[in-house]
Amino acid sequence: MLTDILIAVAIVAAVGLICGIVLSLASHFMSVKTDERISDIRECLPGANCGACGYTGCDGYAKALVEEGAKTNLCVPGAAAVAEKVSAILGVEAEACESRIAFIHCNGIPDAAKDKAVYEGIKSCKAQCLIYGGAKACSYGCVGCGDCASVCPKGAICVEYGVARVNKNLCIGCGLCVKTCPKGIISLIPFKAKVAVMCSSKEKGAEVRKKCTNGCIGCKKCESVCPKDAIHVKDNLAEIDYEKCVGCGLCAKNCPVQCIIKFPKS
Repeated sequence: MLTDILIAVAIVAAVGLICGIVLSLASHFMSVKTDERISDIRECLPGANCGACGYTGCDGYAKALVEEGAKTNLCVPGAAAVAEKVSAILGVEAEACESRIAFIHCNGIPDAAKDKAVYEGIKSCKAQCLIYGGAKACSYGCVGCGDCASVCPKGAICVEYGVARVNKNLCIGCGLCVKTCPKGIISLIPFKAKVAVMCSSKEKGAEVRKKCTNGCIGCKKCESVCPKDAIHVKDNLAEIDYEKCVGCGLCAKNCPVQCIIKFPKS
């Protein structure tokens, strides 16, 4: 009996030893070597995993930089500083990178925006929008429950007077709020932008005025005074071409409803 047990143990031990040797040899000869530059680049990235670069987080972007030759200036939170470090590791020339920040295109504060219903439910923009598009009469207006604020990794967004606002000094431009907003009224604009349109409504002016006195009425006065042809009204809404805009502020000054704002000098 004892001999049988010892034989069984010896067989199991021998099989385990053989399997261990085979696995060790397989891992040595069949292993795929990882480019050390991937880990070096990963350490340079901010780790926000926001996906603003177009890849699956920082790991995906680091791999794409080495294996696919992705552009070095796609990391929005890292901006120029990260682009320079990544370029140095890859031995390529740093590509130009412009910092961007989030902006909420709405000024539907209670004194200006009318409500069509009273919402009583969980505090969530997405949930409220499932019920007839939300409580506000303007279907394009900020819901104000703060879904964007809850996903911001830097606490750069807060809700004031029922509308989300961004602190440009805290925003890293990751774009998570842009993806989260169910109304699609948040966009990334250049950090150096001088003016912005605080409205997203594409309804005709008369309808806009019935729902929100701060909304764009599509009058095109901004378009007519712009010396650089940098602003145009499309689908009843003013849009700014930041590549052309020089920040003169004439559009904001001449807007009859003041839905175009000029940022203070920083």
